[in-house]
Amino acid sequence: MSTLARDALDHHTTPWLFATALATTAPHVLHQPLWLSLLAGTMLLWAAWLWWKDERLPGRWLLILLVVAGCAGILIEFRTLFGRDAGVAMLVMFMTMKLLELKSRRDAMVIVTLGYFLLLTHYLYSQSILTGLWLLAAMWGVTATLIRLHGGPDSTPRPTLRLAAVMCLQAIPFMLVLYLLFPRISGPLWGLPSDAHAGMTGLSETMSPGSIAQLAQNADIAFRVRFDGPVPPKQKLYWRGPVMEQFDGITWRPYEGRHPAAHLDILSPPISYETTLEAHNQRWLLALDAPSQLPPETFLNGTLAAARRQALNERQRFRFSASLDYRFNAIEDPNVLRRNLALPDRSNPKTLALASQWRVDRAPEAIISKALQLFASDFTYTLQPPLLGRDGIDEFLFQTKRGFCEHYAAAFVVLMRAANIPARVVSGYQGGDYNPLDTYLVIRQSDAHAWAEVWLDAKGWVRVDPTAAVSPARIETGIADALRFGEPLPAMVQWRAGWVRTLRYRWEAINNAWNQNVLGYNPQRQQALLARLGLPDTDWRSLTMALGTACSLLVAVLMLWALYKRPERDPVIRLWHKALRHLVRRKVDYLPWETPLELARRIREQHPELAESFQPVVDAYLVARYGTDNSPDRLRDAIAQLK
Repeated sequence: MSTLARDALDHHTTPWLFATALATTAPHVLHQPLWLSLLAGTMLLWAAWLWWKDERLPGRWLLILLVVAGCAGILIEFRTLFGRDAGVAMLVMFMTMKLLELKSRRDAMVIVTLGYFLLLTHYLYSQSILTGLWLLAAMWGVTATLIRLHGGPDSTPRPTLRLAAVMCLQAIPFMLVLYLLFPRISGPLWGLPSDAHAGMTGLSETMSPGSIAQLAQNADIAFRVRFDGPVPPKQKLYWRGPVMEQFDGITWRPYEGRHPAAHLDILSPPISYETTLEAHNQRWLLALDAPSQLPPETFLNGTLAAARRQALNERQRFRFSASLDYRFNAIEDPNVLRRNLALPDRSNPKTLALASQWRVDRAPEAIISKALQLFASDFTYTLQPPLLGRDGIDEFLFQTKRGFCEHYAAAFVVLMRAANIPARVVSGYQGGDYNPLDTYLVIRQSDAHAWAEVWLDAKGWVRVDPTAAVSPARIETGIADALRFGEPLPAMVQWRAGWVRTLRYRWEAINNAWNQNVLGYNPQRQQALLARLGLPDTDWRSLTMALGTACSLLVAVLMLWALYKRPERDPVIRLWHKALRHLVRRKVDYLPWETPLELARRIREQHPELAESFQPVVDAYLVARYGTDNSPDRLRDAIAQLK
């Protein structure tokens, strides 16, 4: 079917549509399979080449074949055509393939509509400031394309872009009203499907050689903390995660059975703080040792780890109190002690023999000191330790002597258990980087750490960090000062120049404000805001009414502004219309296409009684409108003489 001339797409409008497709699909390269990105890019380049050469577009059967092949590829890749990833892949494919049948204004409108819809899909992957800025610019471009599509070939880029910017600015008040008053749901700013949290990085429930070292090469933020008072010394900042008691010779795991209730004696005044924890898809909350007060719907398990019953799959804030000096389970269940003495059979014989020598006529404190002296002798703290074999602890202690925190914690615990001292591995984070601009302590994935706990009679579980014996700088100042040059630390962590750090602090402060105040605008904060505005105890019905009222007021304000800003009509035209209204009152109709001279001639023929007084009006209007004298005074006087 041929395209009607009035519906044909202007040749110079097509580049705007290419720009729309590129701006709305390009960021998805970070999330989609490589083959899909290559396919989409090929389709876009092919369409651009056909437009440039003014070649004929592909036939319908070829397009159908491409669509079927693309859908089949998506089905094979994702095992479904629905859901977040598969659905977005379909939209990207349809957007780029639609460019290959771009013939009419109707096709162009489909491109623009898909562009607006694709803008929303980016929030399914990221809600960062950079994503928001990119999408604002893309929305401006899509709106400009829509204006260009309706403006025709005579519209130029600069006025089109200016009008699009004005329209986007006019939408901001409505955006703010919708953001503040639309009924909030629990969760992030945009609800995410269940697969949106796949691939989250963070601590694992297991620990093996190299697991934490790999995590330490990640500069992503794990959580932020703001203390109500001064920030404690860095060497006191141990953020507890999973506690691992079972060891199979290679991997450490938490005990999956039931723990006796924890008994905590507070030995120093508690300190209060608020933590903003990033989603990690696990149940633990990474509280500061030792938690003395927990937020609602959380609990303290038998290993002193703060946790909740559901996995944390969205950014959340929690308030805690903690005591840095404490005594934990001074009287312990015998089953727990036996479990933390267990070692795998026929593994690491050299380590067991060394511990047996220490155990003879030595108190537990002396054995602990002996082990720390061993680590402080000729061991190296590194992110690049050699691979270990079956008897990994033996190889580490007696051969390689190079390792990261998990190597030292695991070796220490094995030594203690072999020396008949109950011990276990604790994983979590240690330290943090204080940002003076927003007064938050930032804890990154690179601050991931592992240490040990030993049980001593009358003292309970006592923290022992063997890494501190090898590299005190790791605990006192941070991982960047502890490692040698050339270690695979993230650039964000390694760069310590003053101006670089200042820029990083500024950006992280801005990003944190965005997370706290924008993405963190949850139902509770909405209720608090409405209560301050005089609307307590609101439900979705009252919110809907308030939303409708606010939007109506905004529409009224914009209408009044438009009326105020409308161009003032020519006084000569206004007086001429006054004369025409006079004719209507005298039962004389005028036709919209009639010229003033034709109207005067018809009045002379049909209404001669009016001709004598109306002819001066016509003459005065023609002089004022088309002559050299543009003054309306003569016309005004003539109208005053009308009968």
